[in-house]
Order: sequence, then structure tokens, then C-alpha cells
Amino acid sequence: MRIHLTSVFVDDQEKGLRFYTDVLGFRKKHDVPLGEDRWLTVVSPEAPDGTELLLEPSRHPVVQAYKDGLTADGIPAVSFAVDDVQAEFERLRGLGVQFTQEPLEMGQVTTAVLDDTCGNLVQIVHSK
Repeated sequence: MRIHLTSVFVDDQEKGLRFYTDVLGFRKKHDVPLGEDRWLTVVSPEAPDGTELLLEPSRHPVVQAYKDGLTADGIPAVSFAVDDVQAEFERLRGLGVQFTQEPLEMGQVTTAVLDDTCGNLVQIVHSK
């Protein structure tokens, strides 16, 4: 068994697509119209057939409370592996990305946390 798909709730799918592709560097995999919304997934360019991230609309009534609770407590909704947290932090900050946690070394792990502009915190992480 392996993870095929995971999701993150976004306030606006088009805005989410722009952030996750133009800023973070993922690539669009599926974009299927479903009424007012879309089945919209992105993948890592390093693993185009790997795990997909669904940019899921935030319409469900419990979603806003869920997202607000995570954000208020500083808990990332998703976590992405990077080769160098400091370099990725500098690249993203140069693009205007807001961070709630600058790179922090914790033993064998370095993390940073950013705001995805769609109502979520996103962690980038590197494990030694």
C-alpha cells in the first residue's frame, strides 16, 4: 500500500493552482471541471507519476473551522520535503512568500513554515 492522493483545502482553486505551481514549483496533473469546482491536482516535477495533491475547495461547512484551528495553533496542513530548507526559504522569500517560522534545526530535521495564501500553513522539511 502507498499514498496515491492527499488534499489541501484552498479558498480559491485558481489562486491555489497559481501558488502551488508558479511559486512552489509543482506541476498541474489533472484539471477536470466538476460543476462550480474542479478535480484539480498537482504533482512534483521530480515525480510526475507520484503522489498527487488535490487542491480541494473549502466549501464544506466544517472546513473553515478546521483551517482556522490549525492556523491559530501554528499547525501546517501539509508538509513537503526539500533538499535544502535554507535555500528554499531564501528562494520563496524572494518571491514574496510569508513565513510564520523561519528555518529551524531540530536535531536531524530542519523545518520552515509558510502561508500558502489560501488559508493554510505549509511546512517544508529536510531530514538528514
